[in-house]
Amino acid sequence: MAPRRGAKRAAPARSLEQTLWDAADKMRGNLEAAEYKHVALGLVFLKYVSDAFEQRRRYLDKATADVESDYYIPNPDRRLEIIESRDEYTSENVFWVPEGARWEYLQSQAKQPTIGVLLDAAMDAIEGENPSLKGVLPKAYAREDIDKRLLGELVDLIGDIGFTDTDDHGADDVLGRVYEYFLGKFAAAEGRNAGEFYTPRSIVRLLVEMLEPYKGRVYDPCAGSGGMFVQSSEFVAAHGGSQTDIAIYGQEFVGTTWRLAKMNLAIRGIEANLGERSDDTFHRDHFPDLRADFCLANPPFNKDDWYSDALRDDVRWAYGLPPAGNANFAWVQHFIHHLAPNGTAGFVLANGSLSSKQSGEGEIRRKIVEADLVDCIVALPEKLFFNTGIPVCLWFIAKNRHGNGHRARQGEVLFIDARQLGRMETRTLRVLDDADIEQVAGVYHRWRSTEPTEPYADVPGFCKVATLDELEQHDFVLTPGRYVGAAAADVDDEPIEDKLVRLRKQLVEEFEEADRLEVLIRERLDGLIDGD
Repeated sequence: MAPRRGAKRAAPARSLEQTLWDAADKMRGNLEAAEYKHVALGLVFLKYVSDAFEQRRRYLDKATADVESDYYIPNPDRRLEIIESRDEYTSENVFWVPEGARWEYLQSQAKQPTIGVLLDAAMDAIEGENPSLKGVLPKAYAREDIDKRLLGELVDLIGDIGFTDTDDHGADDVLGRVYEYFLGKFAAAEGRNAGEFYTPRSIVRLLVEMLEPYKGRVYDPCAGSGGMFVQSSEFVAAHGGSQTDIAIYGQEFVGTTWRLAKMNLAIRGIEANLGERSDDTFHRDHFPDLRADFCLANPPFNKDDWYSDALRDDVRWAYGLPPAGNANFAWVQHFIHHLAPNGTAGFVLANGSLSSKQSGEGEIRRKIVEADLVDCIVALPEKLFFNTGIPVCLWFIAKNRHGNGHRARQGEVLFIDARQLGRMETRTLRVLDDADIEQVAGVYHRWRSTEPTEPYADVPGFCKVATLDELEQHDFVLTPGRYVGAAAADVDDEPIEDKLVRLRKQLVEEFEEADRLEVLIRERLDGLIDGD
């Protein structure tokens, strides 16, 4: 039974984001923003797994008592055994939640001074029952510097959020959204570019829709909260595959983010090798021998503290030693190094990577282009990230362009200028809608497919296939705007003399209307003053 949650859905008072911001208000001032974020996210995860457990439990309770169900069991004692069977949960990728770790119990204790101890014990118990979560869950709620009254209020507030697939946001990348929300709200307080650690969903979708990771090894060496893997798994499922069709490998430098990625994947039952711990991809590559079929990534933009002399002669720098002051081309060469012979990579970089000639970057880019590795470049609109309005681009690298399952396209690069796509979801954030994603991905597939549903054609102002000779003429600058040109203007056959007369008439009419409105406003204002 779930009367309480059903009542909440019937009259939702606040959105998920509004509820979370209310939660933030509860503890701001008691904890640093960076700490609070993980305190709250740990509780969100606990609520998430507890909701999933209770949903499965309710299903088993109902199905085993329903004579019409395949699960029907006449014997009440045997029925209870099924409901309490761990296998009935883990077989459906639902974590077994011990009694003392269930949300209903914890929320009943929210007003007690022992709530911190109980939460730590709950996290320990869940890790103990689910080995894949060992060392992942936060366990610092009993700390003396955490106000237990505020912590209890936070538990109550998160208790109002439903995470089952019958809630309005249940099918979404909930933890990813929650994480993105907190990064966005607390980025300024944390004093770092928090947007580096979460890639907006529409960008991840675009990368996945273009690369189409149906089957093989998927790798993200700067995995963030694991959004690339979640979207890849959803892509496979949407095309009739199973999660076992792809093998996932990832690495993440920030420990708290690595744990969040583990949680994010765990709640979806996605098997992934994220290494034994968080670590620096450049200095301690967890998968030196990995050759991936697909590499998807959103590395930190223009990272300037990545280098040490230990990396000087690294095997990954096949196209030149990247500058110590910017990691962009260290990431590009890392991706190339880890691609299988037929592998493809799609990743986000700052626009400077397309044209910079500083500290040898132009030479590295030239060598990569001359090696015929660059498949496609997409210029994206600005303001796609929560925390920075910096314009970015997508690079697509293909290891075998003689026909890696697609049309042979050596000596060509597809440029797409998508800067005019998307819509402003808020005053500061732009999103790409499904139609935008389909438009860009469709062009890419028509170009590289051996049997496209319709033939590819250049579209002035939007897409253009350029040869390596053309790239050389532009000194290997890869900015799409240089190649796609301007959009074709609408046909206008109105004689210029007639147009001038028409526009003059319209302008005079606008002036007259402005004069009329000015007189009207003055009269109304005078009336207000006389009325006083």
